[in-house]
Amino acid sequence: MQIALAPMEGLVDEILRDVLTRIGGIDWCVTEFIRVSERLLPAATYHKLAPELFGGARTRAGTPMRVQFLGSDPQCLADNAAFACTLGAPVIDLNFGCPAKTVNKSRGGAVLLKEPELLHAIVREVRRTVPAEIPVTAKMRLGFEGKEGALDCARVLAEGGASQIVVHARTKVEGYKPPAHWEWVARVQEVVGVPVFANGEVWTLDDWRRCREISGVDDIMLGRGLVSRPGLARQIAALRAGEEPQEMGWAELQPLLLDFWQQARRKLAPRYAPGRLKQWLAMLTRTYPEAVALFAEVRREQDCERIDRLLGAAAVDANRA
Repeated sequence: MQIALAPMEGLVDEILRDVLTRIGGIDWCVTEFIRVSERLLPAATYHKLAPELFGGARTRAGTPMRVQFLGSDPQCLADNAAFACTLGAPVIDLNFGCPAKTVNKSRGGAVLLKEPELLHAIVREVRRTVPAEIPVTAKMRLGFEGKEGALDCARVLAEGGASQIVVHARTKVEGYKPPAHWEWVARVQEVVGVPVFANGEVWTLDDWRRCREISGVDDIMLGRGLVSRPGLARQIAALRAGEEPQEMGWAELQPLLLDFWQQARRKLAPRYAPGRLKQWLAMLTRTYPEAVALFAEVRREQDCERIDRLLGAAAVDANRA
């Protein structure tokens, strides 16, 4: 069984990948998608979106990182994937699941599920071009508007050379609205001969148990559920090892939140750093009452030094607790 951290554009950047993988339980993670259109991207793109490549393609915790591409030109994707491999990419992942309108309008992400022949051509060309020892994997949704083509799409991905397939168990039109159709993950696994990962609507241990029962697969990719409950992967891993899962309390999380903020302060301009903190903190309010109170204090704050003081005070309070 493997537990993966989902690639979420504008959310799971190198800072959050670093923090979440240090908590534990995550077997591998994926970059935000790297958009490919008509040219070979420079190394600077990877320094920005996949800086872990230049440190052994692992996060600080030692968690392996895969490089994900998004686009519709098979040859261009293949050439960029091959270049990423020269930079140290250990796995190439292909995005056929992004539901964003701007991405789909430019013929990327989930809209390609309407064209199974193109899916096959993309995976086949990338697989043919990158070194044989580098796995090629894919992430898909169940379709664009309906699910009737899901099995065909999964088949062509596997036939093209994908060695793993992550299935976000919703269509593009369904977006992130519950429920996730985990029973379709089981159907996909029946028609392909490669490992299938279930993805979507796993927020708690009980969700994971139900997902595993309905989907019939052991492997899982966690997205918003893990960002909102950072100890979830560690809990699942504990159960997998026959151990008692422990809830991650606010006192343990708070220093990591402070570290996240400090990294954002170093890497982002002062006008952008507060937004990154608020984005994660807002998601943590789903799990932690303390996050609700802290978010109320910082939600309109744009002064980085005042946020420093607020988070520092919260750290002291957490340690006292």
